[in-house]
Amino acid sequence: MDDTQPKADLLRYLQSGRDALLWKLDGLSEYDIRRPLTPTGTNLLGLVKHSAGVEMGYFGDTFARPVPDAPAWLEDLDTPNVDMWATAEETRADIVGLYHRAWAHTDATVAALALDAPGRVAWWGERGAVTLHRILIHVTAETHRHAGHADIVREQIDGAAGLAHGNDNLPGQDADWWAEYRERLERTAREADGG
Repeated sequence: MDDTQPKADLLRYLQSGRDALLWKLDGLSEYDIRRPLTPTGTNLLGLVKHSAGVEMGYFGDTFARPVPDAPAWLEDLDTPNVDMWATAEETRADIVGLYHRAWAHTDATVAALALDAPGRVAWWGERGAVTLHRILIHVTAETHRHAGHADIVREQIDGAAGLAHGNDNLPGQDADWWAEYRERLERTAREADGG
């Protein structure tokens, strides 16, 4: 079976999530891309770093194709959430560059293997037997999930939302309309709660 077109389709969807995630960093200060904006510490640069690690793990060791010169933190099982934030020494360029290296490795793995190629996700235990197809879908879904997290975090920083610069994917309303809309939702939530 020729799986060229299905691979291209899957990679296109994965790439759109990658691009959306990286766009969330554009135009922000070092502080803003690193600051935790949820009680669990979610931050933009950490989401990018995590996503790089996800691709390196799932398209590297899972298919016996380890990433050359992978960062040491990928093997750090003793530090919880080590991949969810960047140290002061890790620059934006370092993390974005790492993510681009992960993309290249993923794309090379996809090009080299058939969609039904077997792999083993060690950290999934008994259900760790997978195919390239399954991992492509899994990582695409995870990437888009994190792009959604980044969308909310970015909106908290400066109000920017959407898929890419110039494409907020929102109805074309002005700031006054959005403020009134949000207030209406707040009133409705209080009313529904009995208040």
